[in-house]
Amino acid sequence: MPITLNTLQTMHGKAEKIAMLTCYDASFAQVLETAGVDVLLVGDSLGMVLQGHSSTLPVTLEEMVYHTSCVARGAKQAFIVADLPFGTSQVSPQKTFEHAARLLAAGAHMVKLEGGEVMVDTIDFLARRGIPVFAHIGLTPQSVHQLGGYRVQGKDNKAAQRILKDARAVEQAGAGMLLLESIPAVLGAEITANSAIPTIGIGAGGGCSGQVLVLHDMLDIYPGKKARFVKNYLHGENSIANAVARYVEEVKSGAFPAAEHSF
Repeated sequence: MPITLNTLQTMHGKAEKIAMLTCYDASFAQVLETAGVDVLLVGDSLGMVLQGHSSTLPVTLEEMVYHTSCVARGAKQAFIVADLPFGTSQVSPQKTFEHAARLLAAGAHMVKLEGGEVMVDTIDFLARRGIPVFAHIGLTPQSVHQLGGYRVQGKDNKAAQRILKDARAVEQAGAGMLLLESIPAVLGAEITANSAIPTIGIGAGGGCSGQVLVLHDMLDIYPGKKARFVKNYLHGENSIANAVARYVEEVKSGAFPAAEHSF
C-alpha cells in the first residue's frame, strides 16, 4: 500500500518512527523505497550535493520540478515531499500556490517550505486549497545569511520560546508535518509531545516522530566536514542498499540519533 499523509500521521499517533531521506532521481528512489524508507524528500540540498553550490539558494523551481518528476517515476510506495526553493514561497500566497501546484503536478505528495509564524497566511492558503504543507523551522538554510551561518537554533530560553511559538502557529495554520532542524534535543522532544502532526528531526534529537538525513551525507559522499547530526551508514557495509536498510532500522528502533548526534 502506498504511504500517505494519513499513514504518517497515524504512525505519529502510535509513536512509530518515520524514516526519511533526501532523494533526487529514479534509481535512488527505488533503492531507498526497497530498503524501507517511508518518505523521500526531493530537497533543495541538491544545489549543494549535486550542483556544487555553497548553499541551497541558487536552486530554481524548474530544477525542483525536474528532480521531483524523476523521483516520482522511481517510487511506487514512498511518500514524496518536494522543497519549494528560495524565492518561491517568500512571495504572495497566490504565487506560492502556483509554484506548489507545479511540484504536485510533477509527482510530489506534499511541499516543504521554510519559516514559522511569518508563513501562516501562506500555509493556510495552500492547505485550504488541497496542497499539503510540510513546515520547516529551527535552522532554515534558505535564511543562512540572515542567521549568520549554519548554527544551532533555540539554545537559550527566548529563542526556544520563539521556536515553540512557530511550531504552534504553523500547525494551527494547517501544516500536515513539521521539520525541526538543528535545535536542542529537549526542545525537539517538547515540540513533538505537544504536536498533533508528525515531527521530523535533523539534528533535533531522538524525541521527534522521525528522522531525515541528506543521502549524500549518510553515504559519506559529500566532501568536507560533516554536521554533528550526520552518521556514515556506508561504513562497514558492502552496498548502498544495506547502508540505507541499517539507517531505517536504527531510526525505527530509536538507536539513531544517539547522544553524539544531538545538541
